[in-house]
Amino acid sequence: MKKQVKKIFHWVFYFLFGLCLFSILTVIFYASIPVLFTPLMGLRAIEQGFDENRDFRLKKDWVNLDEVSPHLYRAVIAAEDQKFLEHQGFDWEAIEKAFEGNRAGKRIKGGSTISNQTAKNVFLWPQRNWLRKGLEAYFTFLIEFFWSKERIMEVYLNVIEMGDGIYGAEAAAQFYFGKAAADLSRQEAALIAAVLPNPLRWRPDQPTSYIRERQKWILRNMNNLGELEISEKN
Repeated sequence: MKKQVKKIFHWVFYFLFGLCLFSILTVIFYASIPVLFTPLMGLRAIEQGFDENRDFRLKKDWVNLDEVSPHLYRAVIAAEDQKFLEHQGFDWEAIEKAFEGNRAGKRIKGGSTISNQTAKNVFLWPQRNWLRKGLEAYFTFLIEFFWSKERIMEVYLNVIEMGDGIYGAEAAAQFYFGKAAADLSRQEAALIAAVLPNPLRWRPDQPTSYIRERQKWILRNMNNLGELEISEKN
């Protein structure tokens, strides 16, 4: 009996070790290789296939960070994670506030950084649960260790969902504004950032009054960021 337990323990250990090694190698691989497909893209494609009211769409064009308007990465930092260049993947102050605010309802919400979102978008699934949050923290640690801040932002802006079947800055700029991501204005960048919390509900080219207010708030925060060069913070 003891030998069987020991054998099972060894197999479990080797399995977990293999998963850990595979995840590390994958993160290292994506440190320089474009991320062309994510679990969310697959999930959305399946949803579109089973929904008669949705057209099948998968628009995604990888571009380097220097091919994206600086207004856009300023806008997403202003909207999503103003401490992006300062933290190591986790905004502990925001996490503490989110925990206190959600404790009564036991909801897993708030405190997410751009690094967290990048880890989730590239490696994991979208549903909120404690397992996914734990894996998100693990992959956040890995990408912060193996990638530069510039690379994290580059991947984020290339894989983030920006509409139904629309992923990344270039696809969004072309679809909504008919121009390259490099040519986005401050106002357009702020509109794209404004819809990120729910890109299946809102569109930057058809902003509601609420999205206009978010745009104004983001533009103010962009001004407050001052000079911002991601490449200088690596």
